[in-house]
Amino acid sequence: MLRHTRAQREPSSLDGFRDECGVAAVHRQPEAANLVYLALYALQHRGQESAGIAVGNERRVRRYVGMGNVADVFTPDVLDDLTGNTAIGHVRYGTSGWSTLENAQPLRMLHHRGPVALAHNGNLVNALTLRTELERDGSIFRTNSDTEVILHLVARSRQETIEDALAEALNKVSGAFSLVVIAPDQLIAARDPHGFRPLSLGRLPEGRPVIASESCAFDLIGARFERDIAPGEMLVIGPGEREQSFRPFPSAEPTPCLFEYVYFSRPDSYVFGRPVGEIRRTMGIELAREQPAAADLVVPVPDSGVPAAIGYAKQAGLPFDFGLVRNHYVGRTFIEPAQSIRHFGVKIKLNPVRALIAGRRVVLVDDSLVRGTTMAKIVHMVRQAGAREVHVRISCPPTISPCYYGIDTPTREELIAAHQSVEQIGEFIGADTLGYLSLEGMYRAVGTDSGQHCVACWTASYPVPVTDSAEMKQRRRLIDESLEELKTSVFGAREDER
Repeated sequence: MLRHTRAQREPSSLDGFRDECGVAAVHRQPEAANLVYLALYALQHRGQESAGIAVGNERRVRRYVGMGNVADVFTPDVLDDLTGNTAIGHVRYGTSGWSTLENAQPLRMLHHRGPVALAHNGNLVNALTLRTELERDGSIFRTNSDTEVILHLVARSRQETIEDALAEALNKVSGAFSLVVIAPDQLIAARDPHGFRPLSLGRLPEGRPVIASESCAFDLIGARFERDIAPGEMLVIGPGEREQSFRPFPSAEPTPCLFEYVYFSRPDSYVFGRPVGEIRRTMGIELAREQPAAADLVVPVPDSGVPAAIGYAKQAGLPFDFGLVRNHYVGRTFIEPAQSIRHFGVKIKLNPVRALIAGRRVVLVDDSLVRGTTMAKIVHMVRQAGAREVHVRISCPPTISPCYYGIDTPTREELIAAHQSVEQIGEFIGADTLGYLSLEGMYRAVGTDSGQHCVACWTASYPVPVTDSAEMKQRRRLIDESLEELKTSVFGAREDER
């Protein structure tokens, strides 16, 4: 596989939030790599750019990473070669660093304590500051991912054990981390004190521990969900059967990401101790109470809007049906025809069912509205299919701020709700009416009080201040691009190391 001088993310025809990352781990199992592969398969929705697995035994840690989906990266021959009793895995959508093979995780490092590999979900808000300091002290980075900062801090630590070195390193970073680390015959899981991103502990039938971002991964490998890794907890497993739980980080008020319930997590998962699908249906119920519409039919924007639409229809006493059909066989890229085919990017993924929609007043339910351009195209399609009225309902509040804790969101300037009123947005997308679920309605749906979750994307109130300045980010980007161009001019494109 050739590495290009600059990473080019494929443009998405459907604007919105991008998936983040998923991690999984299995300890003391002869088929560890195969089990992690299946767990990653269940977590594929959290990232589709790259996938990787690292395996370890008493002597060494090996890894294999590749660009693309899990099933494409891990062929039977590759899995057969990944022998070891302990394994960790990662699926990635990059929220920090370019989409290149070099940034694919798990990242592996050799240092004076032996080999170690790390897989990370989340985003560090002081990574560039720390990286600049490390580079000034002589550290050489292979990636532009914030995760590599953690490994360099581990390598520089004077602590005796890997768990103590990791704890020291993580005490220097700020932001979100739910991560798994593998060393020879040892597995470590850790979650930041605020608990922004999910991380769960499960058990295989024989009692062996497994770790995953979501409980749906346990279902596929025959494990049972036991509990969440607590915010601020470090769980050290091994050598042997030893399991120890530590709280090595300063205490903080837990603020898990409320948006996990809205979009990212699978509806069959338990996240932060709650069933995701049930919460999404309840959000739809609350949305119908707050934002009723005189209509004939409730139609979800598939697939993300389905649970909320079911709840909305139930509460409103309206029929529910799939008036939009999603094409699940569209790849990441496609060849666009001439501009004469309007809205092609949306049409290739969604198509209205004219027999259901024509002549009816339709409520379109979706989970979020980001730039508004896609919803405008969907509303246009539904009208073209003969709808008399189109009422758009969104099962979360207006998104006014970007996320810095592990969700790839547009800039504030690109978020339509950051600079337009609900009435203006409704006019832009061409809806007869537009209604959002309130933040209070979301809290009712989740069953928690205000202040118990991170809601920065809707309020611009960030639990952890962002310390990396915009100037520093721009300077870092220019340095990275210059280095890539220099390497290409000297060496040309080369085959990446697997």
